[in-house]
Amino acid sequence: MKPQKLLSQVLVASLVCFVLTACSESTPLSTPILVTQSPTATVSPTTVPTPTAIVPIRVLFIGNSLTFFNDLPDMFTELAQSGGFEVEVDMAAQGGWSLSDHAQSSATSEKIQQGSWDYVVLQEKSRLPAILDLRNEYMVPTVRLLEEQINDSGAETILFMTWGNRDGLPEAGHENYVEMQSQIQAGYLEIGGELGAILAPVGVAWQSAIERDPKLNLWQMDGVHPAMEGTYLAANVFYALIFQQSPVGLIYSAGLPEETAQVLQTVAAETVLENLEHWHIP
Repeated sequence: MKPQKLLSQVLVASLVCFVLTACSESTPLSTPILVTQSPTATVSPTTVPTPTAIVPIRVLFIGNSLTFFNDLPDMFTELAQSGGFEVEVDMAAQGGWSLSDHAQSSATSEKIQQGSWDYVVLQEKSRLPAILDLRNEYMVPTVRLLEEQINDSGAETILFMTWGNRDGLPEAGHENYVEMQSQIQAGYLEIGGELGAILAPVGVAWQSAIERDPKLNLWQMDGVHPAMEGTYLAANVFYALIFQQSPVGLIYSAGLPEETAQVLQTVAAETVLENLEHWHIP
């Protein structure tokens, strides 16, 4: 064989080997490999996804000791975080105060105006909605006034329908809890219907919980203020109302037995989510 022809064959063979070797190599380590976590996700190899910021829901609670006993706003926050929601809360609550006291308080007015709230919760002194004359003289005009301030601030009003005293209000003619609860509910439904304000039916859930399990300890020994179970029930009502999701199954239990927490979660979910229109929940 001529030397020139032999050299040509060698060159051709070398070229073929080079091409085959290049095609069979794995991806170099310097080239990134993107692995998507979801089968529906589409990620460009040259694009780094930007995390979406979670905007917290901001809630101001206005009331008295029925709100600050066991720190209802903090308990609501714990529930929200347990459900994967971010919230920011504040509280304007003084022992024995009515909403009329808050309407005259510059500190409360400043909180309403300066907080950029999504919701402002109004909790009236429990005896006022339970007595017709007091309701019409104090509660109704004050709620109208505060609701106007809240609307001007860009927030929505939530009326915190509380529970009756364990032994009723005999001096006002309400001989037992059920009679007092009926009047409280009527008072909140009346002003809530007039204004179209959202109602947080804590008192309704309270009565349902007692009917379901009379052994539940919702009141403190004084028969007025909430025990831990009562505040936990209220927090679950606000969770279901604001997020329109069931709290059943949330891990946070405020230290209560799991069975008790589940009963209260279930009652709150049923009370709120099965009656959204009745409570003016959009």
